[in-house]
Amino acid sequence: MGHIIGPFGILGWVKIASYSENIESLLDYSVWWLGKGDDAWSAMKVVSYNIHDNKLIVAFQGYHDRTQASHLKGMQIAVPRDQLPHLPENGTEGYYWSDLIGTSVFNLQNEEFGYVIGLLRTGANDVLQVRSVRGDQKERLIPFIDQVIVEVDLTARKITIDWGLDY
Repeated sequence: MGHIIGPFGILGWVKIASYSENIESLLDYSVWWLGKGDDAWSAMKVVSYNIHDNKLIVAFQGYHDRTQASHLKGMQIAVPRDQLPHLPENGTEGYYWSDLIGTSVFNLQNEEFGYVIGLLRTGANDVLQVRSVRGDQKERLIPFIDQVIVEVDLTARKITIDWGLDY
């Protein structure tokens, strides 16, 4: 759902990078789960929030100073999937960004680009972050727009794009 950018101010608040379309939609969930990778995840209760410079700023229960808040930097934010709005079962008419992580990316010539490691919101359009499967492990940024994304097949875990290897 997002991640913690770092502390904000001296009273234990943190700045949030939200992956949702509306930055305030995270506030629909009073308890967030924070963690990194396969480490243990902890439930955190949001007690207050504000919007500052188009970023969500929150205070968690039990966090009262900048030192405490600094330990949360880089933590991923999650909510249980069963609390999210339901999507169509076929997987072709809707998906969450988290569903795309790890999906293989091929172009129309069936050349493999790699796999999705993340998505970015740029303001103009969303962008796929794709890690190459070739020896260089290079990261490519591919616009997530209708002109480029031909098909997203979650069943096959494959995204087809209209994009050249030399772009």
